[in-house]
Amino acid sequence: MTVEGELLWEPDAERIAGARITEFGRWLGANGGVTVGTYDEMWQWSTADLDAFWSAFARWYGVRWHTRPSAALADPTMPGARWFPDARLNYAEHALFPPVPVGDDDPAVVFEREDGLGRTLTWDQLRREVGAVRAALVTAGVGVGDRVAALLPNSPEALVAMLATVSLGAIWSSCSPDFGARAVADRFTQIEPVVLVAVDGYHYGGKRFDVRAAVTELRAQLPTLRATILVPYLDPDAALPDTLRWPDVLARPGELAFAPVPFDAPMWILYSSGTTGLPKPIVHGHGGILVEHAKQLALHLDLRAGDRFFWFSTTGWMMWNLLVSGLVVGATVVLFDGNPVHPGPDALWRLAERARVACFGVSAPYLQACQRAEVHPGRDFDLAALRSVGSTGAPLSPDGFAWVYEQVGRDLVLNSLSGGTDVCTAFVGGAPTLPVRAGEIPCRLLGCAVEAYDAAGRPVLDEVGELVVTAPMPSMPVGFWNDPDGSRLREAYFDVYPGVWRHGDWITVTGRGSCVIHGRSDATLNRGGVRMGTAEFYAVAEDVAGIADSLVVDTSGPTGTGQVLLFVVLADGATIETVREEVRRAIRAELSPRHVPDEVVAVAAIPRTLNGKKCEVPVKRVLAGVALADAVSPGALQNPAAMTFFAERGAQ
Repeated sequence: MTVEGELLWEPDAERIAGARITEFGRWLGANGGVTVGTYDEMWQWSTADLDAFWSAFARWYGVRWHTRPSAALADPTMPGARWFPDARLNYAEHALFPPVPVGDDDPAVVFEREDGLGRTLTWDQLRREVGAVRAALVTAGVGVGDRVAALLPNSPEALVAMLATVSLGAIWSSCSPDFGARAVADRFTQIEPVVLVAVDGYHYGGKRFDVRAAVTELRAQLPTLRATILVPYLDPDAALPDTLRWPDVLARPGELAFAPVPFDAPMWILYSSGTTGLPKPIVHGHGGILVEHAKQLALHLDLRAGDRFFWFSTTGWMMWNLLVSGLVVGATVVLFDGNPVHPGPDALWRLAERARVACFGVSAPYLQACQRAEVHPGRDFDLAALRSVGSTGAPLSPDGFAWVYEQVGRDLVLNSLSGGTDVCTAFVGGAPTLPVRAGEIPCRLLGCAVEAYDAAGRPVLDEVGELVVTAPMPSMPVGFWNDPDGSRLREAYFDVYPGVWRHGDWITVTGRGSCVIHGRSDATLNRGGVRMGTAEFYAVAEDVAGIADSLVVDTSGPTGTGQVLLFVVLADGATIETVREEVRRAIRAELSPRHVPDEVVAVAAIPRTLNGKKCEVPVKRVLAGVALADAVSPGALQNPAAMTFFAERGAQ
């Protein structure tokens, strides 16, 4: 058993001297008049003087301004901070022509599918394909602010279509084709796309899944569509009526140009869910994503031109967006589509060997699954190119940390990250100049004013508190789609501590500056980094015959990952045995296999507030052992007696 805080790795002098964050520190001294001797000093400066830090970083990185900004941070008020006013730029220009030397014939993208299909695109090929797709979008009438939706796997087609969309100043939004039809429609119908890019099917776990029927159903629910582009991914001859075929699009060369847009111009829409309503469409801007991702990738992950950068993800998770941003620092992005444990748990390590991956990113549950399966990556594969391993999506246990150093490599950086779709980046993570301790994330990232707040809203050290961000970050949302007065955004992040971002995670900040993430503090269901709101869950669960009402909680908390528990009120004549299997099947098929409930339990009634809301957070608290009187006021409930069952279960 590895003890939390046990020292597992320290960088040597050579690694520290050669790190890009060290290079940035030297540049600051020579060009910015700022002297920072330690990481903590650099972090303190970066959060105390946001204008100076982000101005300096933009210069060091080499942002290509079409119109230069008058300042970095014109207004620090949250929400609504104003970054780089008057500036004009385009994210896609930096992804296709990064401000570091890359050769036209150097690889930009390496792709593998689980069945062995593979492809490499050079920088020149990538630019040509983006130009061709861009021309097709222009022909379809796509312009600044229009939405392009994609039902695509983690393949070169998704990357190309995204860059083509963004180059025009249009707005990208994607879902993975393994999402259920309802989950996709709940997202895309909100944003009214004018073009849909979709595959005919996908591979997973050695099986083929044809999704053309789902694509047809989705198109019928999107009346704003002007065109659909079909990517033949399973069958080279696949077709659908009234669609353009991807090979035909690529056969027509097009101009590659970049629309200069404001720093905060919408670039893509990601989705994160709360406890009520449809998934929240979170809008991120060109400039905020560019500088935040470049900072994260260059300074914290230490990526440089030509490095092979891999992170296992689908197009429905924000890690895909961070992965493809590897291009903006000149890295070669390695894309994988399929089951990460097919045909065996070492599948991704085999990929790391073949692709000569320098930074290998996965979820914490994947690393722990490899540990349980007794996989020996360092012994069985040539990982000589590997410098760092990334972990995110859930807290990694101290034993998981130790396993990486025992079985993957002794001299590498383990970058455990924690952040969110909401900001499309991490708040806390690693740095190549800092030691790694078991179960701890080495630092709060540069420019991220992260604190742990107690119940009274005071910062605390060495104890569990709410993760908050007390100063703005460039990649905070531009807004939510269809939230003209900003009320939904304020309710989501700023309703507990006015002017301070509350993220919904438990965190401990240690006296030495490291962090421990303990899980979600709210009712959102988080499985392997894929967050799903309870409203989405109920829409499927309560459509199952035999379920009259339901309540779901994720029992994860400060002590670690818990279970997804579904409590149901049965309709007359229904049995729990029948309902249990049917609701699990429905959740798996229509939402996500990750969110299939661990238990389905029959109850007499679901507790509700006076205004009819289900009492998810109070139920979660009493299940964790909190006294009923401390979890909820009976006077706030329509049916206080309904809480008794949960209180008794929590006391067991």
